[in-house]
Amino acid sequence: MVSSLYESSLKSLPLVYRGKVRDTYAVGASHLLMVTTDRLSAFDVVMAEPIPDKGKVLNQMANFWFGRLGNVVPNHLTAITPESVVAPEEVEQVRGRAVVAKRLKPLLVEAVVRGYLIGSGWKDYQAGGQVCGISLPPGLRQAERLPQPIFTPAAKAEAGEHDENISFDRVIEIIGAPLAEKMRAISLALYEEATRYAATRGIIIADTKFEFGLGVDGTLTLMDEVLTADSSRFWPADEYRVGISPPSFDKQYVRDYLETLDWDKRPPPPPLPADVVARTAEKYREALKRLTGTELQ
Repeated sequence: MVSSLYESSLKSLPLVYRGKVRDTYAVGASHLLMVTTDRLSAFDVVMAEPIPDKGKVLNQMANFWFGRLGNVVPNHLTAITPESVVAPEEVEQVRGRAVVAKRLKPLLVEAVVRGYLIGSGWKDYQAGGQVCGISLPPGLRQAERLPQPIFTPAAKAEAGEHDENISFDRVIEIIGAPLAEKMRAISLALYEEATRYAATRGIIIADTKFEFGLGVDGTLTLMDEVLTADSSRFWPADEYRVGISPPSFDKQYVRDYLETLDWDKRPPPPPLPADVVARTAEKYREALKRLTGTELQ
């Protein structure tokens, strides 16, 4: 059954934060309930229409990757079921779209890894031959595979603002050299392992972002989401061509539609036609099926 949850309204737990997509509640002092809604943001603006079952797809995809990459780095998941921490009448709001996670101290740096030259990286390269201060060989084309994946961090912005690409030196200033080096090494290892697996499923992971926090003992821990269609750019390998922006299994379909409008990319967002909503929902479900081999549960 297709269902939508634009915004959760739990009364049994205190709300900590409502992000673009996730609503986070406190579960005691050491855990958080993270509910993945069906909201969609494009150009850092949250659209008015929910994408049916998007939150459940993202939740299932993230949990798949957390399980697959647990050998690389610890993550925020716990064995506590979301249904057990909310009131009975609230169970349907969390079923299939929430996790109970460890409460961590978040690092205010997004760990972005790029394996292909696309998006803002392509624009930066065209302007000066660099991406986040990393010099790249001349003559690269749009969507071309990089000689090796690069770590291009971003500083997390305030709500409603764009994240800002920063240099690795700036990361060191923010969190210190030992943690910065570890974050970069783990991010590249996660990307390499994920791309190897995705290739066996006919998917190219062009780029992705990871978020990390520190546990009470200082352990670097993967958190929030991982390798979902919201945090990553997935391309079908059989349709990939250098020199064009390949079709993707993510919200690029919505971005492409919005680019045809006379809209300044500021709130309020323009309405999304029903066919754009339906096609986007279909792309998210297809990404889940192709990557994990399973349908939405």
